Amino acid sequence: MSTAQSQAKTETQWKPNDAWLIGIVLAVINFWLFAQTLLNVIPGIQGSLGIERTLGNLAVSITSLFSGIFIVVAGGLADRLGRVKIMNIGIYLSILGSLLIALTPENAGGLTAAALLGGRIVQGLSAACIMPSTMALVKTYYEGKDRQRALSFWSIGSWGGSGFCALFGGLMATSFLGWRSIFWISIVLSIVALFLLRGTPESRSAAKAGGAFDWGGMICLVVALVAINVYISQGPLIGWLSLIGIGLVVVAVVAALAFFGIETSRANPVLNLKLFGNLTFAGATLSNFLLNGAAGTLIVSLGLVQVAAGMSSLQSGLLTLGYLIAILATIRVGEKLLQRFGPKRPMIWGSAIAGVGILMTSMTFTLIGQYIVLAVIGFTLFGIGLGFYATPSTDAALSNVPDDEAGAAAGIYKMASSLGNAIGVAISAALYVAAQSMNPDTIRSWGLFIGNQENVGLRFGGAVGILFNLLMVVVAIIAIMVTVPNERSVKRPEVPATPSFGS
Repeated sequence: MSTAQSQAKTETQWKPNDAWLIGIVLAVINFWLFAQTLLNVIPGIQGSLGIERTLGNLAVSITSLFSGIFIVVAGGLADRLGRVKIMNIGIYLSILGSLLIALTPENAGGLTAAALLGGRIVQGLSAACIMPSTMALVKTYYEGKDRQRALSFWSIGSWGGSGFCALFGGLMATSFLGWRSIFWISIVLSIVALFLLRGTPESRSAAKAGGAFDWGGMICLVVALVAINVYISQGPLIGWLSLIGIGLVVVAVVAALAFFGIETSRANPVLNLKLFGNLTFAGATLSNFLLNGAAGTLIVSLGLVQVAAGMSSLQSGLLTLGYLIAILATIRVGEKLLQRFGPKRPMIWGSAIAGVGILMTSMTFTLIGQYIVLAVIGFTLFGIGLGFYATPSTDAALSNVPDDEAGAAAGIYKMASSLGNAIGVAISAALYVAAQSMNPDTIRSWGLFIGNQENVGLRFGGAVGILFNLLMVVVAIIAIMVTVPNERSVKRPEVPATPSFGS
């Protein structure tokens, strides 16, 4: 019996249980829960470690950036070397990244920055390994409604983890345990995940053996994404139109053009652009990028109430309690809507509800008591919308790619999540800071902002930063309407399986 036949037999005979699925969820939340707590607790961490706000913003976004950069490569490696192997590597990297952050020294200058940013980068590499490999394993070992159920639990780990991160981070940061406890807990749960996932049969693509790695495409992708993220996150410090700023934009554009030139001319691209030939996969991926980008709503709104209203990270985190409850309660509802209506309608409904919620959190012109009510309702609607959207979108993406491309396609889909999160957070934070420079007298002359007139610049900046996220949701709805078909189920296309590694 050949290796491929033996593997296929093993995959057919072995069936995962719910304990295994819990292990997958714990592996996934290492990024979405623990790594993402910085969205809420970064103001406290900045003060504790003695770092600048721009460095703090970079620490928030750099994890998603590195996850987004390397996730496609990790997905291709999972197809080629083994999805279980890459998943386990990711969990070990999560332990290392959390350890670096938990041990970051205070007020040690370059050493503090190196430990914090180094830990955040390793967390990003961990997420790059875990997300596509676990999605590919779910696709491999589940079928039909069982797969949709498993994807719902996978989404609870990702979307649910992101919903819980602000509250959990605030709770830990304001308790006697302190913010470092977040990352010690992450280490413990990573070890539990390794235990629950032990014995999983290896799964890989027989069509992807051998071949040279596309280093040229990889280098160009890394250079382009790092350059644009540094420009966005550090723009207020270096100057948007300074020589350094303009130089970063030029480097990003040139690297991006070189990347697309390489990827369209090679048989073994690092990013298989042919997968985007399927409009359903393309639409699910694009809308996923945009809705994850709307995470900038959290960093702006929660940061605003901490600065303008003097709330603690725990108090601001409590504003997202409805978001957490709603997203956990509605992910399985999204699964049922998918089974009844197909992916398109629940994806549109979810995006629209999320957009209404974001609009409510942008109403920073109100009194603080009124804004708290608006924010609680807005975050709850945001959670409902994402719950409706999560499983239909993920299933639409995975069910429309060939089995041999499962890891790479999952990598592309989750790259959209990570890069959307990184870019959305960075742009929202940058707009939040930049808009505060507007003349306060001009803002007061509009007569829109009521209450305290000393912080109108801060509140105006918050509104601008949050409304950018609403724009992304609107574009996501348009993308879904144009690309995702109305049918309840879409047959998987016969897409040529251009390998990510080798010809």
